[in-house]
Amino acid sequence: MEDLGPRPGDLETIETASVDELRALQTERLRWSVRHAYEHVPHYRASLDAVGVHPDDVRELEDLARLPFTAKADLRENYPYGMFAVPREQVVRVHASSGTTGRPTVVGYTRDDIDTWAHVMARSIRAAGGRAGHVLHNAYGYGLFTGGLGAHYGAERLGCTVVPVSGGMTERQVQLIVDFEPDLIMVTPSYMLAIVDEMERQGVDPRGTSLRVGIFGAEPWTNDMRREMEQRLDMHAVDIYGLSEVIGPGVAAECVETKDGLTVWEDHFYPEVVDPVTGQVLPDGEEGELVLTSLTKQAMPVLRYRTRDLTRLLPGTARTMRRIEKITGRTDDMIILRGVNLFPTQIEELILSLPALSPHFQCVLERTGRLDSMVVVVERREGVDPATADRAGAELQLLVKNRIGVSIEVRAVAPGSVERSMGKMRRIVDRRVAR
Repeated sequence: MEDLGPRPGDLETIETASVDELRALQTERLRWSVRHAYEHVPHYRASLDAVGVHPDDVRELEDLARLPFTAKADLRENYPYGMFAVPREQVVRVHASSGTTGRPTVVGYTRDDIDTWAHVMARSIRAAGGRAGHVLHNAYGYGLFTGGLGAHYGAERLGCTVVPVSGGMTERQVQLIVDFEPDLIMVTPSYMLAIVDEMERQGVDPRGTSLRVGIFGAEPWTNDMRREMEQRLDMHAVDIYGLSEVIGPGVAAECVETKDGLTVWEDHFYPEVVDPVTGQVLPDGEEGELVLTSLTKQAMPVLRYRTRDLTRLLPGTARTMRRIEKITGRTDDMIILRGVNLFPTQIEELILSLPALSPHFQCVLERTGRLDSMVVVVERREGVDPATADRAGAELQLLVKNRIGVSIEVRAVAPGSVERSMGKMRRIVDRRVAR
């Protein structure tokens, strides 16, 4: 793989500014954001008044810890426009979550917000190795989901040629990659696997395509998955992070020259990591739940938004700004099986250590009597016979028992048996409620 690190003059001044300069800018922007939210969003006025904090009390970054958290439930309770800090007429676009677990969460953007979003996305794509003139194949879904349009506007801002494919039509995805010869692809990692499988089905060598960088996000994925992608595609596999409630993709991005965690664009988003149970702010380096505060958003500022994503804050390397470790899971995706906490990413890591098994898997939760049980349904790789796959499944059971400390069942199935996703993969299938 070629070196795609930044050249002299590529980086913005703020990316290499001193820590003192960055903290001064953050402090100024935090004061504005808190006052803006307090004065224009009834929810924030009420929540700050309830804890006796006024915007004048927020003088330093450390004062942020005095503010209450914002949760997804707060956005749902104020559906659709109650969290907006500007008149609806000044909102030029709305996005929303799917609402599969209740009311959708709605987010809004002014023209300046759209400009900021395009800017941080362009910065993220450049950090991943993208450059003006590159062709970018965008397989994120367009519509109310923020991924497609977020990537699209950022790539155009950077100066790329965008192929707006969206998700689905996997056969056509492969054809367009072959015909248009893109340098970059943006897609969820689980759907990238489906595209690679389709390439091989069509007789297209994944390592022989024009792709130089894959920018993967919208779901947790492991460094073992990175190695799988890079080996199968002969390209850089780089992580990107974001969430609709904060702005969309582009909150943080991995730098291709280091691939050592995601740099948070701290001039626009202030990160904290807290204990998921107590809410206490944890020192940098300790694992906990990521909390984000927007510093420049106009239409819908967010103060101390609980992302539910588990990570740790690390010092900057390729940039001055701090990094977050790759997301290891979500507090709401955590499986508690007979008193043991585990995450799908832990299962993925063990599966990828066994050559006979593929990364296509699901964790199926069931209940027999009063006891919960879990079956990992995982596909064997192409060319692997069922007996070999069954032996690998037995080895996976042993690895889960020894490494994680819980007994599970493994069912190795034929290639193509596990449902494919055009977006985020459904890793957990919970059948306990239905029984």
